[in-house]
Amino acid sequence: MIRISQIKIPLAGKEAEAAVERQLTERAAKLLRIEPAAVLSLSVVRRSIDARKKPALFYVYTVDVAVKNEAQLLKRLKGRDGQIQTVERKPYQFVPPGKKPLTAPPIIVGTGPAGLFCGYMLAKAGYCPVLLERGKEVHKRLADVEHFWQDGVLDPASNVQFGEGGAGTFSDGKLTTTVKDPCGRQREVLRIFVEAGAPETILYDAKPHIGTDILVKVVENLRKQILAWGGGIRFETQAESLLMEDRRTVGVMANGQPLYGGAVILAIGHSARDTFQTLLSQKVPMEAKAFAVGLRMEHPREMIDRLQYGENAAFLPAAPYKVTAKSASGRGVYSFCMCPGGYVVNASSEAGRTAVNGMSYSGRDGKNSNSAMIVTVSPTDYERYGGTGPLAGIAFQRRLEEKAYEIGKGAVPVERYGDFRAAVRGGQGTMTSASPAEGSLWERYSDFAPAIKGAWQFAPVHEILPDALNQALVEGIDLIGQSVSGFDDGDAFLSGVESRTSSPVRILRDETGQSAIRGLYPCGEGAGYAGGITSAAMDGILIAEKVALMYHPVVR
Repeated sequence: MIRISQIKIPLAGKEAEAAVERQLTERAAKLLRIEPAAVLSLSVVRRSIDARKKPALFYVYTVDVAVKNEAQLLKRLKGRDGQIQTVERKPYQFVPPGKKPLTAPPIIVGTGPAGLFCGYMLAKAGYCPVLLERGKEVHKRLADVEHFWQDGVLDPASNVQFGEGGAGTFSDGKLTTTVKDPCGRQREVLRIFVEAGAPETILYDAKPHIGTDILVKVVENLRKQILAWGGGIRFETQAESLLMEDRRTVGVMANGQPLYGGAVILAIGHSARDTFQTLLSQKVPMEAKAFAVGLRMEHPREMIDRLQYGENAAFLPAAPYKVTAKSASGRGVYSFCMCPGGYVVNASSEAGRTAVNGMSYSGRDGKNSNSAMIVTVSPTDYERYGGTGPLAGIAFQRRLEEKAYEIGKGAVPVERYGDFRAAVRGGQGTMTSASPAEGSLWERYSDFAPAIKGAWQFAPVHEILPDALNQALVEGIDLIGQSVSGFDDGDAFLSGVESRTSSPVRILRDETGQSAIRGLYPCGEGAGYAGGITSAAMDGILIAEKVALMYHPVVR
């Protein structure tokens, strides 16, 4: 197979998209010095948008091409640059089974991306896993979340954090990852998503996403496939503690009843704080780890689209961005989980505590675009604010969430950036900014208002985070505003608190994937080994491989 990169096709509106395949074939043939008819097949490997020379906009493609007499053709093209190369496509292969007999099906605790993909691979290989989920199946969960956003009634077991699909179901559904992948697990994750109903474009878009509305159906289809292969899923079933014999896991207590399994995979998610406490009391080795906290920042989608694409690009999808800066203290400030045309959502899972996240539907057609503007915090920070031990990061999160709940009176607290900045610098913010500055976002976008799922109200958001983090955020946002015009506009909205970016805990495991307590397999984002939908799903596949390499499938 021949791979050709950096093929640029001018963007000229939706009506021109039908001609892209023909243009790609013609460009590929020209680079290979053959006739277009000699191209036997062409498939897109990657597609991105190049807007560096606005108003000229391009799609940039990498394609794989099949031709007759490939070796002779490449010999004739000897001396070609890196734009043309040969590749060998190797489909992902699951591991062969091990030799150790498995006395009972493996138990998987949690049905987020890690748990679902671990269960998917083990079920496909004949291991008949049993998945436990404290929350509800995805459609009932969706109804509970909508009820919370509309009426403020929180179900601690069925919300944005807990339930089938995990926290990623109520997000933008971004599938990017920086995890190195020599084994092809990332491609396999995307392939499985498409097979379950995700759009085929995620296989090649540089920044693939699915969207919450489609993710709900995808998650349901993954569950149906696991069941069809002999797996089992028990909803509203919480794993309360581990069952152990001689420091080996033999199962879990679930809803007060013992459930025995040949292996226990912990795919619990980053918000299972009660489970972390139980694991600590049972002396499961774990440690505090760094993560990041911050605030959601909203701008008009039209403004972000113009900044990224220039004028006259209304036919393009809502524009993503990624921004970074470094404060004088050395703390990095950066955007996270950017949601083009999306919403800030109340992502709380505990009474008396408020946490936010970002979410987009597949169309990304909301009026605002938002991202979390965050700062990394470490165990040193937890100690500075009185926290010690493996769960110090959780205690730190809870303090921030309690303050957010207090100042918002249970609603999502919102503050305009100008007021936030003035307060952090020692001034006095008004929290309502009744008189927008000349040329401000209010003046240019008269309908600009917070786009939030759940109740919200203006409040002193600057009181949530420690002073050092507030100072870093202001410095970072203002620095970004020097290169991204309008990003630091005083009428942009900040809401908080973004405290669930990743797990503040790592449950230790060795090269076999097991804890020091044998038979226990920490997995995914909650265990500290992933940071998003794709990387969590990949880690789920990795742990499925570790289990399979050791054990034979259950013989019924």
